[in-house]
Amino acid sequence: MEFQERLSRYVEEIEQALDQYLMTFGCNGQEKIVEAMRYSALAGGKRLRPVLTMEFCRAVGGDPYAALPFACALEMIHTYSLIHDDLPCMDNDDLRRGKPTNHKVYGEGMAVLAGDSLLTYAFETAARGMNGSDVTAQQAVEAIGILAHEAGYYGMIGGQVLDLAAEHQTLTYEELVNLQDKKTGGLIRAAAEMGCVLGYATEEQREAAKTYANRLGLAFQIQDDILDIEGDEAVFGKPIGSDEKSGKSTFPGLMGVETCRKMVQDLTDEAVCAVKTLPESDFLVQLAESLVGRKK
Repeated sequence: MEFQERLSRYVEEIEQALDQYLMTFGCNGQEKIVEAMRYSALAGGKRLRPVLTMEFCRAVGGDPYAALPFACALEMIHTYSLIHDDLPCMDNDDLRRGKPTNHKVYGEGMAVLAGDSLLTYAFETAARGMNGSDVTAQQAVEAIGILAHEAGYYGMIGGQVLDLAAEHQTLTYEELVNLQDKKTGGLIRAAAEMGCVLGYATEEQREAAKTYANRLGLAFQIQDDILDIEGDEAVFGKPIGSDEKSGKSTFPGLMGVETCRKMVQDLTDEAVCAVKTLPESDFLVQLAESLVGRKK
């Protein structure tokens, strides 16, 4: 199967599954919170993280569709983080994926609750992920542990804490890498590691996946920083220049755009090199290469 065909199929399956999971709510007067959850969870996007979970499972010899509930759980957590990240007390953004942010549509209180509900429902979704599949209880527990670790203060939340503390400060390169390794890299790392666990990967394969995820996560963030300077808002889907307005340190701010472009390519090359040791690597190679020079 060609890269684009497989990618489109994954995204379609993820979209359909998210739609189904979020349709199970809505009873007993809770329609508004479900509407707010669905507004952000079904707003499109690259679905990079759940795609990585499914593909890493396949790449090491597993069934990618057995990983689908865990992939959706990861995307729910990613979505909740975006809802909260856009709040006035955080980045105070009005636009996300080309649409008004959740709190602009539903109010700040409902947006907080929508994010909270997506977070808790994510773990319920993952906990039920072995029902009707070949996923064992041991695999499910390990995958959920990885997700919780990388979504919490060791990973994404820890990165957001560092991000808030660093506003209007100039970070060193090492400090900025550490921040983004947690904030952006955490869930990308979780995606790769969960897929490996669910696909019965060897330790060597898991290490290769982690290297790929670490390099890809940093390259992804640097490209995001570039787009925040010179992207097209209509394509990028969120305001241009928001990092500068918020007083945040960025990679282009430290090293310049051209140096950052080279870093994105070098990191992508390193990710590709790491993943070529897996039984099936073509899709992961093409996925990494497709993110170089992306416009959104």
